[in-house]
Amino acid sequence: MQWLILAFIIIPAIEIGVFIWAGGIIGPIWVVALIIFTGIAGVALARREGLDAWRRAQLAINNRQPPGRAIVDGICIFTGGIFLFAPGFITDIAGFMLVLPFTRAPFQRMAERFLRKRAAKGTIIYRK
Repeated sequence: MQWLILAFIIIPAIEIGVFIWAGGIIGPIWVVALIIFTGIAGVALARREGLDAWRRAQLAINNRQPPGRAIVDGICIFTGGIFLFAPGFITDIAGFMLVLPFTRAPFQRMAERFLRKRAAKGTIIYRK
């Protein structure tokens, strides 16, 4: 919980600094335009990738297989979508990394390790 509170303080402060820096280079109108563009494009991409993960989870369930990988994909995509919806360049970079399939793999492995640790403690059940 302490890390979350710290993140809510540090990340917006860094984002404001990046806004000011980028505004000095490209101008404030372009900064606002970029924020709006990345927000719209990112949420559209997250929606498309999320629907794909949902279909893969349904297919796995219909084939009587655990949808573990698709669920982890969905978690990464959902988190990335939240980051993309939040205004800021740093959160947009993190969001795109979580949403794009070719950059999502390291985050998937971290999420799977986290889920396996929780499963080992008995707080959740996770099957790949």
